[in-house]
Amino acid sequence: MKPVFKGIDHIQIAAPPESEEKARAFYGKLLGMQEIEKPENLKTRGGCWFQCGAQEVHIGIQSDFVPAKKAHPGFMVDNLTSLKRQLQDAAYLISEEPPIEGRARFFITDPFGNRIEFLEYI
Repeated sequence: MKPVFKGIDHIQIAAPPESEEKARAFYGKLLGMQEIEKPENLKTRGGCWFQCGAQEVHIGIQSDFVPAKKAHPGFMVDNLTSLKRQLQDAAYLISEEPPIEGRARFFITDPFGNRIEFLEYI
């Protein structure tokens, strides 16, 4: 029997050691994702997890951290224009890219230098 792929459970975004509070401020407070508790057996690894729609975003601590400059998550949102203003007000530099048919989008870098894309169906 062949495996059947049903979707994505989570994505993991790497961050430098001891950056959990910055992750909470950005992904939790600024973006509004709800933090969820990590399983007990994984708490000693550091990092933090967030709910993003039906999926999870795991911020994982990496001792030899290097930010992802090309690889990135693409977060679907409602009211992309409002999010763009919110991020600009928080001093994040918006990188405009050509739209993808049927989707408006822009990029930023998170507090750790990782590339992040935000999209909205139009």
